[in-house]
Amino acid sequence: MAAPLSPIARSSPLRTPLSSTSRSHLPFMAVSGAAASSSTSAEAEQDISRGRGVTKEAPIPQLEVIGSKSALLSQFASLKMSYRPFPVIGWNRHVETIFAAFFRSLPRVQFRRECLRTRDDGAVALDWVSGDERRLSPDTPVLVLLPGLTGGSQDTYVRHMLVRARKKGWRVVVFNSRGCANSPVTTPQFYSASFTEDLCEVVKHVSKCYPKCKIYAVGWSLGANILVRYLGQESYGCPLAGAVSLCNPFNLPIADEDFRKGFNKIYDNALARSLKKIFKRHELLFVGLHDEYNIPMAANARTVREFDEGLTRVSFGFKSVDDYYFNSSSSNSIVHVQTPLLCIQAANDPIAPSRGIPREKIKENPNCLLIVTPKGGHLGWVAGEEAPFGAPWTDSVVMEFLEHLHHERPATSSNSSSEIDGVQQPLSSISVQT
Repeated sequence: MAAPLSPIARSSPLRTPLSSTSRSHLPFMAVSGAAASSSTSAEAEQDISRGRGVTKEAPIPQLEVIGSKSALLSQFASLKMSYRPFPVIGWNRHVETIFAAFFRSLPRVQFRRECLRTRDDGAVALDWVSGDERRLSPDTPVLVLLPGLTGGSQDTYVRHMLVRARKKGWRVVVFNSRGCANSPVTTPQFYSASFTEDLCEVVKHVSKCYPKCKIYAVGWSLGANILVRYLGQESYGCPLAGAVSLCNPFNLPIADEDFRKGFNKIYDNALARSLKKIFKRHELLFVGLHDEYNIPMAANARTVREFDEGLTRVSFGFKSVDDYYFNSSSSNSIVHVQTPLLCIQAANDPIAPSRGIPREKIKENPNCLLIVTPKGGHLGWVAGEEAPFGAPWTDSVVMEFLEHLHHERPATSSNSSSEIDGVQQPLSSISVQT
């Protein structure tokens, strides 16, 4: 719910920056460095005493892979080597999460913004790379990026994925949800973990703009939850040719339970502040709404749960915040997914708990594939050749998966087949369950 270049960030062909100071959708800038450092160190010491987390010698455990099409991963160059967390940073989940949020490089990109009016008179912002409409052919594949809670095109993990896809010749658009990345808010409604209508309209709009292209999508955190719910909702009629889910909380009641424990409260408070900041910019839109809304609770929320209780669950018609979390969980949608889907999770993710991953449902769906890394934190994955300051380890895997779908699948309609042909080979660094 709610971010590796060598130590010196490599330059991108995209030079002009979008005016923004934000680096990650986890708004850690609101947390003092001293507080974050001392709390993280204390928890790290506890992890050492319990025999987990930071150790003198970090082992190199295998990846966990589940899915009937797992053999195709043997073709990926990015998976030929063992997953190696960056020393020290990658050995503790909180250190890795916070390091990625604060210190990951921010590629410079010049965007062209398109504001899309929705059927309910709302609006979302689509950020396209400026100039691509002239440089790229009409049949160039389009990649739609869905950031996490309160995130947008200003976030480091979004920018790195965008740059990698563009280097492969893809057209990329960032879908900024209502109120995020200064997206306009024109009605008394933001977005939620359950709300797929805006994504549905965005995909239709992209398809209308580029009728000859195939469309793919990548979502992170809450954006991943929304994406997987959309895939399940559309099922056999889904217009996407493939999708990737990263750091998906999947089971929101479990994620909510863990979110309120220990050091996770830091993330909870930070995200609540970010939600309140968006809300207060548009507070006048909510004046005079019926009594079930608890505007003071939302405006003064100290946790994401309080904000959801005061505003979100009412906006979307749920009886309680627990009802909202249960019925918005994307784990319930996996069984209906008919689009090729790769899910990548970190076993030590503090915000998207490993115990919430719907492993059995993914195993039973031939269209789904799951990779669980032993480390990674939340939106971290500080590993691989670009660590510690460059792109996340996952980016190369994501791009290889998408390229495989685009070039290897039969050239019929984008959603006519979900079969992926793999090469049966042993994977020395991967533990496979089928």
